[in-house]
Amino acid sequence: MAVKGWQEVQEIEVKYRLRDLPALEQALAERGLVLSAPITQDDQAYAHPDWAYGQSKVGVPFARLRTQGDQHVFTVKTPLENEMSCLEHESEVADRDQMHRAITQMGFRPTVRIVKIRRVARMGGMALCVDQVEHAGVFLEIETVLDMNESGTAAQERLDTFARSLGVELERTTDTYDSLVRAALISA
Repeated sequence: MAVKGWQEVQEIEVKYRLRDLPALEQALAERGLVLSAPITQDDQAYAHPDWAYGQSKVGVPFARLRTQGDQHVFTVKTPLENEMSCLEHESEVADRDQMHRAITQMGFRPTVRIVKIRRVARMGGMALCVDQVEHAGVFLEIETVLDMNESGTAAQERLDTFARSLGVELERTTDTYDSLVRAALISA
């Protein structure tokens, strides 16, 4: 959801494990929101060579290579205040395999593959994403973009207030999809 252009922005997210998808769809419909058609996102996550699972992600750059249809997008995120408040830069790339090789040549190492089916509704500067994540389950992720001088944690509180106003059962998680998928694969 990063904004293109010269201005640095931060992407802010909140994420919830979803127990009752029909209830969420109904709550969104009551607000005039309809989820988009499903799209498959195939993400390869990469970690900085000095970082390992179990360590803090704050201040550490992470890379992602996403394929959606025939489009490939390279993203670098650096968590600022917490794992879901990130400075983000992204760009479309022509060749996924060559970009993978470039990322690893820069020293990043592949961690986990995250494959999800995503449906999106938009409202007031927010993207509401319903993600069916292989190995991890179904989630509601709410994203917004802020200027760098705005508080990510304050924005997360506003997003959480909105999510709770939907009146559906949600279990908030502060883990990113790569951590959730990795944990699910380890416990399987």
